[in-house]
Amino acid sequence: MESCLAELKKGYEKLKIRYKLPSFNELNTDFEIEKLQDRETDFLLRQIRRAMIEKIAVVLRFLEIIVNPTEGQAPLYVFSVIKNISPEMKKIIEKVYKELTVIELGSLSLDIDYDEKNEAKFISEICKKWPLIKKDLKEITKKLGVAWTHEKMHDGYFG
Repeated sequence: MESCLAELKKGYEKLKIRYKLPSFNELNTDFEIEKLQDRETDFLLRQIRRAMIEKIAVVLRFLEIIVNPTEGQAPLYVFSVIKNISPEMKKIIEKVYKELTVIELGSLSLDIDYDEKNEAKFISEICKKWPLIKKDLKEITKKLGVAWTHEKMHDGYFG
């Protein structure tokens, strides 16, 4: 008997060949699509896109907190860190934020009107953009981490 993961890979392999998609391992490494192994579906590409969008949405929400922090919703460290963000880093954050917003809106459009070919095209487009986005995200998190490491806690932080 085949494992659920093996069945998922087998199903994906057929779609990969049909639509010239990235490898299962590439998608799984970046977007953890193996978590779909327990889901039975006739719309595998839709489920894969949604798994990809889950990760993108988490990153987008984080960037929203950096771009537009609001008291009570943003973690405390954000207010300390954002005052130390360079203009160059702000441009990178804005660029990534816009790119991820376009991706999220495109995904919403596919949720409204399903088409397997468009799902495949969308997945491929994300995979082409992701390496540069990932590089920028590494730089952003590194700079934010450095900024926080050098920030001193003030008495006001504790009440």
